[in-house]
Amino acid sequence: NSFITIPSTLIPLAVGALAAFAFAWIRFPLRDTIFLTLVALMVVPIQTSLVPLLKLFRTMGVTDSYVGIWLAHSAFGLPLAIFLLRNFFITLPRDLVEAARIDGASNLSVFRRIVVPLSVPAIASYGIFQFLWVWNDLLMALIFVQNPNQRPMTLKINDLLSTYGQEWNLLSSGAFLLMILPLVVFFSLQRYFVQGLLAGSVKS
Repeated sequence: NSFITIPSTLIPLAVGALAAFAFAWIRFPLRDTIFLTLVALMVVPIQTSLVPLLKLFRTMGVTDSYVGIWLAHSAFGLPLAIFLLRNFFITLPRDLVEAARIDGASNLSVFRRIVVPLSVPAIASYGIFQFLWVWNDLLMALIFVQNPNQRPMTLKINDLLSTYGQEWNLLSSGAFLLMILPLVVFFSLQRYFVQGLLAGSVKS
């Protein structure tokens, strides 16, 4: 599962944070229109685009590797990442960003040195949501992971259900193992919420 979950979390988190910064603090033509279009993509059901994506990935030749499911999870996770992070970024103190730009900092420096440290709560929150969604995913893994040797634990547990039927002890053990890592990730990231809130406080 980690070979699928970690890249499928980090890719939309990194791309979404950069895009959210652009929508929040950089002026460019049709900025609001593009942002609203991305937000509208969140209402598109995943099921309606699975078949076209699978055909596209077969044409690209990525159905026999993890690349296909990385791209699928990243594509479906990006609209939410951009929406959540952009709405958080625009609440940051404008004086800090303007002062950094006056001092000659580039947009990338402003993003890395000011926006990211002050946005740890939002970044950690989306990271947890995306991680849990990908880790517990069954439908997309069933479609995009064609190689039996690369199937995640969610599919392996489903195979146990069809193979062993009523042997609930095996299913319970598998489900317990499946939920250990999400619990560890959730509780270990709680401290980043507190650190991010403290870092984001500005004294008047």
